[in-house]
Amino acid sequence: MEIAIVSGKGGTGKSSISAAFATAGGRVVIADCDVDAANLYLIFNPVDEEETVYVSGHNAVINYDLCTNCGLCTDYCRFDAISAGDDGIVTISGISCDGCFLCSRVCPEKAIEMIPNDKSRMYSGSFRNGRMVYGKLAPGEENSGKLVNMVREKAKETARENNIGTIILDGPPGIGCPAISTITGADKVVIVTEPTISGLSDLKRMAEVTGKFSLQALAIINKYDLNTEISGQIEEWCSQNGIRVIGKLPFDSRITEAMIQSKSITEYNPQLDISNKLKEIWQQILNQNQ
Repeated sequence: MEIAIVSGKGGTGKSSISAAFATAGGRVVIADCDVDAANLYLIFNPVDEEETVYVSGHNAVINYDLCTNCGLCTDYCRFDAISAGDDGIVTISGISCDGCFLCSRVCPEKAIEMIPNDKSRMYSGSFRNGRMVYGKLAPGEENSGKLVNMVREKAKETARENNIGTIILDGPPGIGCPAISTITGADKVVIVTEPTISGLSDLKRMAEVTGKFSLQALAIINKYDLNTEISGQIEEWCSQNGIRVIGKLPFDSRITEAMIQSKSITEYNPQLDISNKLKEIWQQILNQNQ
């Protein structure tokens, strides 16, 4: 069973809650799908047993031993990535290059080579409560949705090989391609929100996305006691739109203390009220029929 923990915005506490769920009971496979800014490995310090190179695209590079500076590639490039300086020397901007291969095809001297962007990685291995898979997209590299899909496929393979029935997908913030890649085909989707105007707005956006994929969403209001009025508005909106609020968590600075110690809150102090609430919510998620 794949359970996606997502949020329409950053800073709601999604990863802290995912970490608490991952250590609240039996063995799990946890997949950090926030490949642009993976952080769960900082808490769990997994043993990386496998490293996979991820090629996110290509960049064009000029071989100046062959280039005659004819400028044909400059004329054809539609991304304004190729230009000629005052000295007539043609250069390519790696940031602007879209990796479309057109310049390498039209170059009469075959002086342009397409170099793969291969600095991104996917890692898989073990952590103290099961198995972990996560990706790291290198700065400036793209196609994070595709890397998320790789992470998910590896997580499913890992679950089968290790006879683990539960996969937790810690999703990225927002509703873009990586988030869509995280929730597509998931068995359950849990939206973590917070009692702010932006939290409510982004909850609505994420709920709209899950609805388009015919996924039944559940909701958790984190730090609900910081603004009980907006928490009430969130509950009312969820009730009107068929989204079950399965838990309201109070603000607790000990969650931060736990992370400093590289632990989830359910590990750091299992007897705390918030730890018990998180365990109860996790059991609701596991038992919820959708």
